[in-house]
Amino acid sequence: MAQLTQLNGQLSVDGVRLRADLEALGRIGEVAGGGISRTSFSAADAQAREWYLERCAQAGLSVEVDGVGNMFVSAPADAHRHEPAVWSGSHIDTVPRGGRFDGAVGTVAALECVRRLHEAKVWLARPVRAVVYSDEEGNYSHLFGSSALVHGFTHAQLEALTGRDGDRFVDTFVAAGWDLDRATQTRLDPQAVHATVELHIEQGPQLEQRGDRIGVVTGIVGLGGATLTYRGRADHAGTTPMAMRRDALLAASALIVGLPDIARSVSDRAVVTVGVITVEPGGANVVPQTARLSVDFRDPDGERLAQLGRAITAAVGEVATRYGVQVDLDVAPVIAPCTLDERIQKIIAGAAAGRGLSASQLPSGAGHDSQNLATVAPTGMIFIPSTGGRSHCPQEHTTWQDIENGANVLLDTVTALAGR
Repeated sequence: MAQLTQLNGQLSVDGVRLRADLEALGRIGEVAGGGISRTSFSAADAQAREWYLERCAQAGLSVEVDGVGNMFVSAPADAHRHEPAVWSGSHIDTVPRGGRFDGAVGTVAALECVRRLHEAKVWLARPVRAVVYSDEEGNYSHLFGSSALVHGFTHAQLEALTGRDGDRFVDTFVAAGWDLDRATQTRLDPQAVHATVELHIEQGPQLEQRGDRIGVVTGIVGLGGATLTYRGRADHAGTTPMAMRRDALLAASALIVGLPDIARSVSDRAVVTVGVITVEPGGANVVPQTARLSVDFRDPDGERLAQLGRAITAAVGEVATRYGVQVDLDVAPVIAPCTLDERIQKIIAGAAAGRGLSASQLPSGAGHDSQNLATVAPTGMIFIPSTGGRSHCPQEHTTWQDIENGANVLLDTVTALAGR
């Protein structure tokens, strides 16, 4: 370690480089009409991964990739150190027609932090690693990459996963060049992680409304999900009387219409969303035989989240009986809500104050890989404002100054956690 120097004064990120990287990443997966589609393990996702690896190589950093595609970046001096490390990162996959900043900001900022520490030859008591988590957006499973690290997946579990477009995970994964056996061997040793911290756009309006530049995240909402398929009978749309129909889409529609009332009956923070519907046979003059839909439900309280799940399950069955159809219900594992580490919250607040940035506490209504990591190591999150509160859409926007501010607070936070 003789070539490294102690950190003196306040190190800052390179804002010009940070912006250039985010702009370059934002061109990968662009779609006509606006937005970005970088579904996990797609061609666009592979291109983004290649770009990221090239940026790491140009900076002289070391990269390891696990069996599900999570990437771990270290300065060469830290690559083989055995002390528990400080992790920071996010994701580069997007929702269909998503924005440029969700996940990307935290991923590129974490890389910039490791780069700056390496360039400045800073000595820290613990290694700092930048992390890119696979499929955070849940094309195949909510927070897939971090779930693989914390819980692991068996062959059977991986074989049961299906994507938004109906593709089987194992088919897409193997076709993209990944190894299914290695994917089952990604469990994290909790002793390897000292702490984690993630920078993210807020994806909501609170910071902008308050006029604050930094959000100190206190906790993360719990996530539940299910895929259900109503199965009725295909019939001629012109000759089959309404009373004789077993219309799968009609049953699905009745469920969807009732979901807002179910959410309101549980709490004023509960939300339920149906974002995917597929219908077969799919003819304008055919009564739908099957209707397959996704259900996403959330609440910041664990008991209420469980109550919400039970209420949705009951409604699914009641609707099937009422419309004379069958239903298959595939419930995804619940990701519990979490409270983030109070000590790290104080470090983030202190880092913001040290940079002259106003900050306030707020919870996260969106799910993040950090809530999985929080089950194995002290974890914190930093939010920066989202213009108009917009996210998961082409209009998603955060100013470059806010991004640089957040990256500097992240740099100060990981430096404090790694110990000078």
